[in-house]
Amino acid sequence: MSSAGVVPLLGRVAAAVSEAIARVRPEAADADPVVRRSDRADFQSNAALPLAKRVSLPPTQLGAELVTQIDLADGVIDDVQVSGPGFLNITLADTAVWQSVAARLADDRLGVPTAEDGQRVVIDYSAPNVAKDMHVGHLRTTIIGDSLARVFGFLGADVVRANHLGDWGTQFGMLIQYIDEHPESPWHTEVLGEDASSVSALDSLYKAARKQFDSDSGFADRARTRVVALQAGDPDTLTRWREIVAESEKAFGAIYDRLGVLLTPDDYFGESFYNDKLADTVTELLDKGVAVDSDSAVVVLSEKVKGPDDQPAVLMVRKRDGGYGYDSTDLATIRYRITSLHADRLLYVTDSRQALHFQLVFEAARRAGWLTEAIEVAHVAYGTILGPDGKPFKTRAGGTVRLMDLLDEAVGRARAVVAEKNPDLSSAELDAIAEQAGIGAVEYADLSTSRVKDYTFDPDRMTTLNGNTGVYLQYAHARVCSILRKADAAPAVVDIAGPMEPAERELALCLDGYGAVLAEVADTLEPHRLAGYLYDLARAYTGFYDTCPVIAADEPIRSNRIALCQLTARTMEIGLGQLGIAAPQRM
Repeated sequence: MSSAGVVPLLGRVAAAVSEAIARVRPEAADADPVVRRSDRADFQSNAALPLAKRVSLPPTQLGAELVTQIDLADGVIDDVQVSGPGFLNITLADTAVWQSVAARLADDRLGVPTAEDGQRVVIDYSAPNVAKDMHVGHLRTTIIGDSLARVFGFLGADVVRANHLGDWGTQFGMLIQYIDEHPESPWHTEVLGEDASSVSALDSLYKAARKQFDSDSGFADRARTRVVALQAGDPDTLTRWREIVAESEKAFGAIYDRLGVLLTPDDYFGESFYNDKLADTVTELLDKGVAVDSDSAVVVLSEKVKGPDDQPAVLMVRKRDGGYGYDSTDLATIRYRITSLHADRLLYVTDSRQALHFQLVFEAARRAGWLTEAIEVAHVAYGTILGPDGKPFKTRAGGTVRLMDLLDEAVGRARAVVAEKNPDLSSAELDAIAEQAGIGAVEYADLSTSRVKDYTFDPDRMTTLNGNTGVYLQYAHARVCSILRKADAAPAVVDIAGPMEPAERELALCLDGYGAVLAEVADTLEPHRLAGYLYDLARAYTGFYDTCPVIAADEPIRSNRIALCQLTARTMEIGLGQLGIAAPQRM
């Protein structure tokens, strides 16, 4: 099937209502048909209410006129009734619903069009710091960013995954100098091995270096000199720096592999990547009058944002000592992504506390002419992960929680849940399922929450088999697969003239909304909409499963119900995959 996809039933109903409006009131042909799912019928249109004011008619009268003009002849709509103050309750023909099931089942993409085809979308996410453990603060950016990358990729976009590693700056001069002055450190004796957790040793060394930097002025001077050597390309310093980066990337890879995210070393664009682009960026900003000299520094003064002192907010493009910082790098980064990568859309997945920073960066990029009206840019902000006390998640000692430790805890809780549900599983099977369930539980707990909201990390709640959890969805998928194994059926052939039970209709209409939900995610940048859809789909399937026997049914009912099971399983598998969550066939 072509990338045009399958027109959703909601879209066909909306088109029918729009055509009716154009026939009744040509002057209002552009009116929104206001069609949505309803518990009174298959769909409801509220178009008559706002339109009645526009054309000076009672809503019930206008609704009655629209009913007479809605086309029933094409076989999609079976009945339309006016309800209440002018609502149109719309019921579809059974054949139209079954046709939708058959069309989606026959399409490798489940009828979803490649709506983003040809768009280059650069997604900046994860961005851990070299020589430091990934911690709980990296979880949301990594999971949200990866889900968006998957959705945009499925919709046909050319996705550039950009992992903006913190791999450059003063801290590395400090760390390298400390390592060289302490030959007894773990770096010289343990780190360069096969253990991916060796970045923890680097993290400890960095903390020790920071402490000495703050207390020993002589060491601080030597560390600054080492920074200059690093930036100047001193061979010995660069060699040590590359070793540190390599060890850190190995540790990042272990996390990414466990989370199942798409990031690979090919996606790593550290701050060091932009080092040779900083001077040209500053020169261009000065030449265009966007940046100005200020007390030996170079800054961009915002024309839109003022600070607490009622003065323009400032981006520090170049420091007084000639050095560069985060502002400089982020300006060079957006310039590169637009002028060299030719991005059509730029997404920065970082926490909400960086909102002002990115507002200023985007403003400067627009004033410089890099960011035009043809290019979309968004700060995809998210809230904080909270602990049981309602405060930002910390260890009992008040330290930062290592991400690997957090994942271990969730997998351990999931293992206990799965073992209780299926005590006959072998140890190897239990370990494999627990890993998928635990990791999926963490990811789903994050993605099922509106990204702008905070949420509490609660392994007990997120691994339960009941309620809106990843484990519940994985179990629902496994249950569908179990039925299909028992049915031992080839791809089902749908009899579009077959009867349709209410639970079958509810499931089929839910399945028909899959493409619309993906389009919403791409438009709003809110993966929780997909998570919510999959939960609703699992519940619709449960209602179908409880009332509509599959294997014991007679034909053609049996084949149609198998088709619904097959389409549900595929939709859940692909949908969970777009959240980065595994869809096990057995649990």
